[in-house]
Amino acid sequence: MLVLRLLNVVAPAYFLCISLVTFVLQIFLFIPSMFRDPSITLLFSPALLHGALFLFLSANALGNYVLVIQNSPEDLGKGLNLGKGAEVVTDWLDGSRAPGSALQSTHFCRLCARVTQRHDHHCFFTGNCIGSRNMRNFIMFCLYTSLACLHSLVAGMAYISAALSMSFANPLAFLTLLPHSVSQFFSGALLSSEMFVILMLYLWLGIGLACAGFCCHQLLLILRGQTRYQVRKRMVVRARPWRENLQEVFGKRWLLGLLIPVLNVGSDYRRQKEK
Repeated sequence: MLVLRLLNVVAPAYFLCISLVTFVLQIFLFIPSMFRDPSITLLFSPALLHGALFLFLSANALGNYVLVIQNSPEDLGKGLNLGKGAEVVTDWLDGSRAPGSALQSTHFCRLCARVTQRHDHHCFFTGNCIGSRNMRNFIMFCLYTSLACLHSLVAGMAYISAALSMSFANPLAFLTLLPHSVSQFFSGALLSSEMFVILMLYLWLGIGLACAGFCCHQLLLILRGQTRYQVRKRMVVRARPWRENLQEVFGKRWLLGLLIPVLNVGSDYRRQKEK
């Protein structure tokens, strides 16, 4: 448990540090290097397009990250008539559903110390549980984080290509870039700043692919009307059309949430809360 609590603090700090380093590299290194082409006017420079796109992706990624943390799953234990209930608490600590409760897929998280409805999993990078209230923001966070990382990867490869006068037309060039750069760095032929950018390229690639895969996996579970917790516990869920499952998470006005980081717009959960 101590290791999990430590990871609950280290993982968000790691994500914020990577985000800060990515922002600094993009704004102060990659984008300014795109202005060096004298044949392109400032107004039609690709640097402005890349800068605007990166700011859009970063704002959505960080905005949904904050909403995942702020829009925590509701503590259902406060709304249940438990009485003294020592045995119920013991069952929850085992990760089971509250006895006598009609709420499906409720789960007690030891790290968050609360019972959440439609519990999916505990995300260490946000330090929060993912459930019915913040699932849509979590998916948007994964989507825009993967896009921001892949955009930074492309911009970084363009910078390295110009700085080292090399071409990435051959797919093997990226695979051999790291070992070749390490040998050049220790021989003194490669600057430390360029070596740092090369290391960040592989880090962006790993984070981008991981977030994209996780986002696709979560969308597949939503289409099936399941959560990771239900799959892990082998719970039987009521079959519904996939459109209803998507609408329950993303709401009717899903396009607004796709463009800007907002709360669950038009979702069934919000309508139930308003009642």
